[in-house]
Amino acid sequence: MSLIAFPLLLIPFAFFNIVVFLLNMPLSDEEKSAVFELPLVSEPTLPLFFDHSMPVTIGDFIVAVGILLLYVEVLKAVRPGGKGFIDHLLSLILFIAMAGELVFVPRAASPTLFLLAVLGFVDFITGLSVHMVQPKAVFERAQRAPPPLQEESGHS
Repeated sequence: MSLIAFPLLLIPFAFFNIVVFLLNMPLSDEEKSAVFELPLVSEPTLPLFFDHSMPVTIGDFIVAVGILLLYVEVLKAVRPGGKGFIDHLLSLILFIAMAGELVFVPRAASPTLFLLAVLGFVDFITGLSVHMVQPKAVFERAQRAPPPLQEESGHS
Protein backbone atom coordinates (compact mmCIF):
# COMPACT_ATOMS: atom_id res chain seq x y z
CA MET A 1 0.00 0.00 0.00
CA SER A 2 1.49 3.28 -1.04
CA LEU A 3 0.91 6.45 0.94
CA ILE A 4 2.39 8.68 -1.74
CA ALA A 5 0.32 11.76 -2.61
CA PHE A 6 -1.85 11.51 0.49
CA PRO A 7 -1.23 14.00 3.31
CA LEU A 8 -1.52 11.93 6.47
CA LEU A 9 -2.26 15.03 8.56
CA LEU A 10 -5.64 15.04 6.86
CA ILE A 11 -6.63 12.24 9.26
CA PRO A 12 -6.38 14.24 12.53
CA PHE A 13 -7.78 17.33 10.77
CA ALA A 14 -10.83 15.34 9.65
CA PHE A 15 -11.19 13.82 13.13
CA PHE A 16 -11.02 17.34 14.64
CA ASN A 17 -13.82 18.52 12.33
CA ILE A 18 -15.94 15.47 13.15
CA VAL A 19 -15.54 16.09 16.89
CA VAL A 20 -16.24 19.83 16.68
CA PHE A 21 -18.96 20.03 14.05
CA LEU A 22 -20.73 16.65 14.01
CA LEU A 23 -20.41 15.43 17.59
CA ASN A 24 -20.41 18.87 19.28
CA MET A 25 -17.89 17.59 21.83
CA PRO A 26 -15.65 19.93 23.81
CA LEU A 27 -11.95 19.59 23.06
CA SER A 28 -10.36 20.92 26.20
CA ASP A 29 -12.85 20.82 29.06
CA GLU A 30 -10.99 18.24 31.12
CA GLU A 31 -14.02 16.95 32.99
CA LYS A 32 -16.19 16.39 29.92
CA SER A 33 -13.73 15.30 27.22
CA ALA A 34 -11.18 13.16 29.02
CA VAL A 35 -10.38 10.14 26.89
CA PHE A 36 -8.15 8.51 29.49
CA GLU A 37 -5.97 9.54 32.42
CA LEU A 38 -2.22 9.23 32.82
CA PRO A 39 -0.93 8.71 36.36
CA LEU A 40 1.58 11.34 37.44
CA VAL A 41 4.07 11.34 40.25
CA SER A 42 3.20 13.74 43.05
CA GLU A 43 6.78 14.34 44.23
CA PRO A 44 10.12 13.57 42.60
CA THR A 45 11.30 11.55 45.60
CA LEU A 46 11.61 7.83 46.15
CA PRO A 47 9.46 5.82 46.41
CA LEU A 48 7.35 6.97 43.50
CA PHE A 49 3.65 7.01 44.24
CA PHE A 50 1.09 7.43 41.52
CA ASP A 51 -1.51 9.35 43.48
CA HIS A 52 -2.21 12.06 40.93
CA SER A 53 -3.49 11.80 37.40
CA MET A 54 -3.60 14.00 34.33
CA PRO A 55 -6.63 13.81 32.08
CA VAL A 56 -5.84 13.48 28.38
CA THR A 57 -8.52 15.31 26.43
CA ILE A 58 -9.75 14.64 22.93
CA GLY A 59 -7.82 17.68 21.71
CA ASP A 60 -4.61 16.32 23.26
CA PHE A 61 -5.24 12.96 21.65
CA ILE A 62 -5.79 14.53 18.21
CA VAL A 63 -2.54 16.50 18.45
CA ALA A 64 -0.62 13.39 19.60
CA VAL A 65 -1.91 11.43 16.60
CA GLY A 66 -0.94 14.37 14.37
CA ILE A 67 2.61 14.36 15.74
CA LEU A 68 2.98 10.62 15.09
CA LEU A 69 1.66 11.04 11.55
CA LEU A 70 4.05 13.96 10.99
CA TYR A 71 6.88 11.53 11.76
CA VAL A 72 5.59 9.21 9.04
CA GLU A 73 5.36 12.20 6.65
CA VAL A 74 9.00 13.05 7.34
CA LEU A 75 9.98 9.44 6.66
CA LYS A 76 8.09 9.62 3.36
CA ALA A 77 10.00 12.78 2.46
CA VAL A 78 13.51 11.49 3.18
CA ARG A 79 13.29 8.10 1.53
CA PRO A 80 14.92 7.71 -1.88
CA GLY A 81 12.59 9.15 -4.45
CA GLY A 82 11.01 11.22 -1.67
CA LYS A 83 7.93 13.33 -1.98
CA GLY A 84 6.93 14.59 -5.36
CA PHE A 85 5.45 17.89 -6.42
CA ILE A 86 1.90 16.63 -5.82
CA ASP A 87 2.77 15.68 -2.23
CA HIS A 88 4.13 19.17 -1.55
CA LEU A 89 1.11 20.77 -3.18
CA LEU A 90 -1.32 18.67 -1.12
CA SER A 91 0.58 19.49 2.07
CA LEU A 92 0.36 23.20 1.23
CA ILE A 93 -3.37 22.95 0.46
CA LEU A 94 -3.97 21.13 3.75
CA PHE A 95 -2.00 23.75 5.69
CA ILE A 96 -3.98 26.56 4.01
CA ALA A 97 -7.25 24.76 4.84
CA MET A 98 -6.25 24.37 8.49
CA ALA A 99 -5.10 27.98 8.81
CA GLY A 100 -8.18 29.24 6.98
CA GLU A 101 -10.52 27.31 9.24
CA LEU A 102 -8.63 28.58 12.28
CA VAL A 103 -8.97 32.22 11.17
CA PHE A 104 -12.41 32.27 9.53
CA VAL A 105 -14.49 29.75 11.51
CA PRO A 106 -15.01 30.99 15.09
CA ARG A 107 -16.45 27.68 16.30
CA ALA A 108 -13.29 25.82 15.23
CA ALA A 109 -10.82 28.27 16.76
CA SER A 110 -9.02 26.26 19.43
CA PRO A 111 -5.50 25.42 20.55
CA THR A 112 -5.94 21.97 19.01
CA LEU A 113 -6.53 23.37 15.52
CA PHE A 114 -3.71 25.86 15.99
CA LEU A 115 -1.30 23.02 16.80
CA LEU A 116 -2.58 20.99 13.83
CA ALA A 117 -1.95 24.01 11.59
CA VAL A 118 1.59 24.26 12.99
CA LEU A 119 2.10 20.56 12.22
CA GLY A 120 0.83 21.16 8.69
CA PHE A 121 3.28 24.02 8.24
CA VAL A 122 6.15 21.88 9.55
CA ASP A 123 5.13 19.09 7.16
CA PHE A 124 5.15 21.45 4.18
CA ILE A 125 8.44 23.16 5.08
CA THR A 126 10.15 19.86 5.92
CA GLY A 127 9.11 18.36 2.59
CA LEU A 128 10.45 21.35 0.69
CA SER A 129 13.69 21.43 2.69
CA VAL A 130 14.39 17.76 2.17
CA HIS A 131 13.48 18.03 -1.50
CA MET A 132 15.95 20.89 -2.00
CA VAL A 133 18.81 19.22 -0.12
CA GLN A 134 18.39 15.64 -1.34
CA PRO A 135 19.55 16.07 -4.97
CA LYS A 136 22.72 17.81 -3.77
CA ALA A 137 23.50 14.97 -1.37
CA VAL A 138 23.03 12.34 -4.09
CA PHE A 139 25.19 14.37 -6.49
CA GLU A 140 27.94 14.81 -3.86
CA ARG A 141 27.94 11.08 -3.08
CA ALA A 142 28.30 10.29 -6.77
CA GLN A 143 31.30 12.61 -7.04
CA ARG A 144 33.02 11.07 -4.01
CA ALA A 145 32.52 7.50 -5.19
CA PRO A 146 35.74 5.76 -6.24
CA PRO A 147 36.15 5.11 -9.94
CA PRO A 148 35.21 1.63 -11.08
CA LEU A 149 38.03 -0.91 -11.17
CA GLN A 150 39.34 -1.51 -14.63
CA GLU A 151 40.03 -5.05 -15.73
CA GLU A 152 43.62 -5.97 -16.48
CA SER A 153 44.38 -6.99 -20.02
CA GLY A 154 45.28 -10.64 -19.66
CA HIS A 155 48.98 -10.99 -20.72
CA SER A 156 50.59 -13.15 -18.07
